[in-house]
Amino acid sequence: MLSAIQVRQASRRRRSPYSDKQHYQEYILQRIEGYKNSIGRDELLRLGDEAATELQATSEAQFVLTEVLMLESVDRLIMKRLSLKPYRRWRQQFLKLRAAQRTPTHWGLDPHCPITAILPRIEPEDSALVVGSAAAPTTYLLAAHDAAVTFLAGELGSVERVESRMAAEALSSLFESYVTQFDPCLPEFLNFLEGFDIVIIDPGVLQGLRSTCRNRLVADLQRRSRPGGVHVLLPTCGAIAPDALRSLYPDWKQEEIKRRKRGTLAKNAPGLILSKPCPGDTG
Repeated sequence: MLSAIQVRQASRRRRSPYSDKQHYQEYILQRIEGYKNSIGRDELLRLGDEAATELQATSEAQFVLTEVLMLESVDRLIMKRLSLKPYRRWRQQFLKLRAAQRTPTHWGLDPHCPITAILPRIEPEDSALVVGSAAAPTTYLLAAHDAAVTFLAGELGSVERVESRMAAEALSSLFESYVTQFDPCLPEFLNFLEGFDIVIIDPGVLQGLRSTCRNRLVADLQRRSRPGGVHVLLPTCGAIAPDALRSLYPDWKQEEIKRRKRGTLAKNAPGLILSKPCPGDTG
């Protein structure tokens, strides 16, 4: 992830953006895997038999049937069944769709919400963690910018809705989700989640927690962020304003958010963007 200064200086990105060909390959893989998951075992076995018969008829015994060849043949049969678009036709629709997906309004977000300020800084496969059901729309927006997104929520229904929308919008190739409880911090089975460039927090996950538990959860999320990474605190909970959590980030730098309103720029936009200090920072 680029820093705000690097964006202003038009620094060269460290990682190249995904090519349309890569997006197309992901689209094909997602559709094939989705189809396999939607059919029963018997139907999948019938596909395998059909693929084996087709290979035997065309190979003329010139090569041995292998598992790889079988899988490739099954995938080709599924592509035919789904009538998946060839690359050129897909690309015409994809470019328009992805342009729309990369705008906050496509997901019902305010065009000047806090996350908008960091979008130009995202590089392909930057690691992002989205915490809380009310922050779900930011999951789609980050994925549309090619970030690798992990979504955490306390309700199974919320996680399932996000998973379904991500699949429908062909954004799930770099996406994971988990149902978890946030009292007082993330459970041990999520300890592998760390090194995040971006953490988006719905303060609603802190509602109802005692102050000590709230502090421990925020500290746990801070630990999982890499130096130079950012936390975005959203104005999604009426009971807990982002400003109320500022004291939990004493060493973190608050970044300016500018909100356009009636042709002018108004500072003090709702929400906070806070960046984790890097080793050697003097403040």
